[in-house]
Amino acid sequence: MLPGVVRTRVGFTGGAAKNPTYYKIGDHTETLQVDFDPAVTSFEKILEVYWSTHNHCATPNSRQYMSAIFFANEEQKKIAVALGTKHEAKLKQKVTTWILPLKEFYLAEGYHQKHMLRQRPDLLKELTTMYPKDKDFLNSTAATRINGYLGGNGSYAQLEAEIDGFGLSTQGRNTLLNLVKLHGKK
Repeated sequence: MLPGVVRTRVGFTGGAAKNPTYYKIGDHTETLQVDFDPAVTSFEKILEVYWSTHNHCATPNSRQYMSAIFFANEEQKKIAVALGTKHEAKLKQKVTTWILPLKEFYLAEGYHQKHMLRQRPDLLKELTTMYPKDKDFLNSTAATRINGYLGGNGSYAQLEAEIDGFGLSTQGRNTLLNLVKLHGKK
């Protein structure tokens, strides 16, 4: 889990259709919005993780699932283009990731949020008890980081260093530590 990532949300952007949903996405692309603390990490570090974690050379089947980076300003655009060029040279293959200006971001339906956490009803129950309002759960740094660890991001040592800040019960804490230990990185 990249230090400094405080919130993630699944949603749609890039199109002109208003209020898209998963089943009525229009001309949007499914995307992940990442909020981060710039005192701890950078847009560049986040993109380095992005470039290293999936196939940027695959031809998309649809606009909904295309590989894209949506930039919020010219500085972000410059960083995205430079890292894309670097990645393409490293791969010696054409990268098909689009680098596009960020338009309005629409949240996906609640059941699409924190997917890995939703696979663990025991941990999900603890977090939704702490954050009973959907908005608070969605914006929770603890839920974001736990979801990331459950998805195989971050090391056991990283988790040990920050788990006390998640507000989990002893049982929840032990469950998460055991899951990351079994499937995670040292």
